[in-house]
Amino acid sequence: MIRYLKRGASAASLAEADAKVRHTVEGILKDIEASGDDAVRRYSQQFDQWDPADFTLSQAAIESAVKQLSPRELEDIRFAQTQVRNFAQIQRDSMKDVEVETLPGVVLGHKHIPVNAVGCYVPGGKYPLIASAHMSVLTAKVAGVSRVVATAPPYQGAPHPAIVAAMHFAGADQILVLGGVQAVAAMAIGTQSVKAVDMIVGPGNMFVAEAKRQLYGRVGIDLFAGPTETLLIADDSVDGEMCAVDLLGQAEHGPTTPAVLLTNSEQLARDTMKEVERQLLKLPTAGIARQAWEAHGEVIVCDTIEEMLAQADELASEHVQVLTRDPDYFLQRMTNYGALFLGPRTNVAFGGKCIGTNHTLPTNKNARYTGGLWVGKFIKTCTYQRVLTDEASAAIGAVCSRLCHMENFAGHGEQANLRVRRYGNQPDLAWYEPVAAAN
Repeated sequence: MIRYLKRGASAASLAEADAKVRHTVEGILKDIEASGDDAVRRYSQQFDQWDPADFTLSQAAIESAVKQLSPRELEDIRFAQTQVRNFAQIQRDSMKDVEVETLPGVVLGHKHIPVNAVGCYVPGGKYPLIASAHMSVLTAKVAGVSRVVATAPPYQGAPHPAIVAAMHFAGADQILVLGGVQAVAAMAIGTQSVKAVDMIVGPGNMFVAEAKRQLYGRVGIDLFAGPTETLLIADDSVDGEMCAVDLLGQAEHGPTTPAVLLTNSEQLARDTMKEVERQLLKLPTAGIARQAWEAHGEVIVCDTIEEMLAQADELASEHVQVLTRDPDYFLQRMTNYGALFLGPRTNVAFGGKCIGTNHTLPTNKNARYTGGLWVGKFIKTCTYQRVLTDEASAAIGAVCSRLCHMENFAGHGEQANLRVRRYGNQPDLAWYEPVAAAN
């Protein structure tokens, strides 16, 4: 039996808030499409009180930002980027081009082709999310993207030096200090000063996420993202302190962040709830974390590990920490999650900042059908085909002609018939067996 000791906000209240965001974003996008840089500047002034001479940072400004960081800060950024680059390169190396003779004289293949231009949004208004520069810019570059535009809002009235440094080290070709819908629109639609890109990636607030949703189709996106989510699957092998730390460590992202404990120990559930209240009295970000916990935190108690597995797959959470005696049980059986963090020695913060995996992950149960951002998201897998012999062209043509006739596609059929007439009469299809390479 599954029972809730604490529940979050209703779906109806969340839908009402989404409708207001959609309306606001529609108006901004239309304005920027009509007025370009003038509208971008107007919204930057309105929302961020930011009105620089140029939203694009010069090389001198980039170098100045880097010089503001200490040697240790630079070393830590480089460490994180080394881990992300290394894993992204391993992923890229796993993607192989293919070419095979599937039938005698018929060659099929695919190539992995990088997207030409990508815009990377790095959140930075409330928290300067330095790691998002590694996850987006650097991963795109490992994929082979030739032009990467990176943007982040001003932080306390200026470019954040660590974000700028991270974008620069990751290989960004253009760095903007621009936030919100106006930044996403500038990159996706294009303005007088920002050439349009082919794809937009990166996390952001509800307005950024909605802008990406509305622009999808005009440009590609990484995924549809809502507020970040965390799910802890725990048994009594861990304690309430660890569970509370890991729940609040994600709840501080924002007031709409779901943080959920799923356990088969009611004692652990109650200990965790008490510990959350204790930690909220001293956590520096408690103002935000408390809002998230009170409105969107949940505590779910199950009787069995099988119920925990079924409930976890139903939730399809973005981040899933498995704090149990046998984390591999969930690794081997779970199918719906953004990323797994297995055992008490790891946590979501490791993955979010520096361990090497990508932290841009599916939310809102989107993990049912997609994984997160990775090097493959920046790559188009495109097929090609080549027929080498007259006999193969006539043989395929004969079958194709009959199939076109069944579908009433006369023009398609004539494409096939021409090859049959030109390259020979219908051959004996008994000859036409797959070659060994196709097995």
